[in-house]
Amino acid sequence: MLGEQLVLFFDRNLETLKTVLSCAEKAAKIRKTEERAKTNLLTKQKYSFDSNGKLANCEKKDPSLCEIFIVEGDSAGGSAKTARDRNYQAILPIRGKILNVEKASIDKILANAEIKTMINAFGCGFSEGYGNDFDISKLRYDKIVIMADADVDGAHISTLLLTLFYRFMPELIYEGHVYIAMPPLYKVMPKKGAEEYLYDDKALEKYRRSHKPGSFTLQRYKGLGEMDAQQLWETTLNPETRMMKRVEIEDARLASSVTEVLMGSDVPPRKSFIYEHARDAEIDI
Repeated sequence: MLGEQLVLFFDRNLETLKTVLSCAEKAAKIRKTEERAKTNLLTKQKYSFDSNGKLANCEKKDPSLCEIFIVEGDSAGGSAKTARDRNYQAILPIRGKILNVEKASIDKILANAEIKTMINAFGCGFSEGYGNDFDISKLRYDKIVIMADADVDGAHISTLLLTLFYRFMPELIYEGHVYIAMPPLYKVMPKKGAEEYLYDDKALEKYRRSHKPGSFTLQRYKGLGEMDAQQLWETTLNPETRMMKRVEIEDARLASSVTEVLMGSDVPPRKSFIYEHARDAEIDI
């Protein structure tokens, strides 16, 4: 019955039929574009990164010993390349904020230079849209460390990277390979005694309570680029002295819904979330 009536309906409503066909053609073009982007990405998996001027790879090939730092900014990336232990630490600088994958189509995501570089560098593919092409056994680094400035922009960049990992490479998070570096906010230089790095405002307040005003000089780090190579090694790269947070997800369903609210294209739910949690936010002045 439906088949017969549908034919009669389209015979009498030609413009509606044209609209339906136009939508189908557009969907087919998008599918072909996405398939082409995926094919192009997979054919470049064996690309050598040591010569592309961006990724400074490590010398060791055993993934269990290796770690890669995704560093915000060319200046910080240059210091990190100088400071690192090149035996097992790789540095991948990125410029500014990457694409928000929660809002973008798959072809735009796979065409993004920064994202392509990361997917190829990790070596384990991605999973979304075409079944699972992700193979955790091919991961080249045991630790993937997001190294961004300790400010609002740095937090935004970290969030965009975590959204990418969660949507396209969730096993990286579930199996404990993703970390966030914790660079210090302050450096205190007392008139007597050794210099110290302080990683948050609570540590600064504690230090102030035990030291008299004027007995020390305080330096506030606005970004990783302000540190020289030695300072970056001492605070952020050296396994003996650095601080890092491992990213973990206990409730995948909740994480998915929150990611969709905060990073998606639907604005009203995000506004409601902001209004509801506005008093929970901390202001960094």
